[in-house]
Amino acid sequence: MKPANQLLSAMGTTVFTVMSALATQHRAINLGQGFPDTDGPDDVIQAAADALRDGRNQYPPLTGVPELREAVARANQRFYGIAADPATEVVVTSGATEAITASLMALLNPGDEVVLIEPLYDTYLPVVRMLGAVPRLVRLMPPKWELPRAELAAAFGPKTKAILLNTPMNPCGKVFTSAELAFVADLLVKHDAYAVCDEVYEHLTYDGWRHIPLMTLPGLRDRCLRIGSAGKTFSLTGWKIGYVTSPAALSAIVAKAHQNLTFTTPPNLQRAVAVGLAKDDAYFAGLASALAAKRDRLSAGLAGIGFTVLPAMGSYFVTADFGRLGFAGDDVAFCRHITEQAGVTAIPVSAFYEGRAPGHYARFAFCKQDALLDEAVGRLAQHFQSQTGTARLTAAG
Repeated sequence: MKPANQLLSAMGTTVFTVMSALATQHRAINLGQGFPDTDGPDDVIQAAADALRDGRNQYPPLTGVPELREAVARANQRFYGIAADPATEVVVTSGATEAITASLMALLNPGDEVVLIEPLYDTYLPVVRMLGAVPRLVRLMPPKWELPRAELAAAFGPKTKAILLNTPMNPCGKVFTSAELAFVADLLVKHDAYAVCDEVYEHLTYDGWRHIPLMTLPGLRDRCLRIGSAGKTFSLTGWKIGYVTSPAALSAIVAKAHQNLTFTTPPNLQRAVAVGLAKDDAYFAGLASALAAKRDRLSAGLAGIGFTVLPAMGSYFVTADFGRLGFAGDDVAFCRHITEQAGVTAIPVSAFYEGRAPGHYARFAFCKQDALLDEAVGRLAQHFQSQTGTARLTAAG
């Protein structure tokens, strides 16, 4: 038989699938995957249910139902002062992952170079490579996750078509500062490049940090494709509703990519998300404050066990250094160990890098009920306390 696609055939099972399966096998508390364990707002869910009965269940418009495109445009103006034409500058997609893929498809030709910042969401590299483009990787390193400006500047060149920028950032919880964004903006203008902006955690920022869309910086309005996610904003990750705001000329091409990926997105869910985006400021502030409390709860528990917990300014995740716990293996072995032996699952941070990476950090999701977070901390505490006075932990557990 002739071989199938080489790139996809060579891809292994994602670490999220592996760790989630391991969590199920060992009945572990899964703090690996970033999804809440409670549903989002009742009025948004009710709107989706009601919309199933309103006689509009056939194909909606390719770029999204008018209600949602208008709601996205209003949200852009309301939160960031971005004026966008809902008819020509907003495209609704089946989730933010599709939005990222469609945006990259709209920009890239084979041989184009794309700047990517590690640690990174695991879909970025495969999509760039499937499109025949060339990734140029720049690394942020724990514990401070500072932007290495010289390395970033060196990654740009004559073939650079775009940067894929994620802020607030998964997995490390970094929120890019205005100075860092200005540095990126200067590089984009200098090299006549675009930015695909993964901003799915835009409303999940803490401790006074605020998300600044790159699109709002001078000279960047026509260079940016800004991606949002109803799943993250309304704690409804299974709905898979994303949206892209970009200049009309680029939106038209994003729509063509969307047409050839999924064509359209469930209309009742779109109309419900439009209801959600119209919610008052108290909802968005309450979402962030509730998640900040969960972050603090889990962070304090992990620190009490002996982890060194890194600051997280945004997203669903905290990164914890397990170096002081005396474990002899790397982060992959550690995450397997605590799943099998302590009944708690996390994700090794090295999974978000290509090649050699920091080997003693784990990512924990805190977007869970308090009782579950407490139980996870309790299991970990009991496990590591039982190891006190024994030989160093081994990768075999």
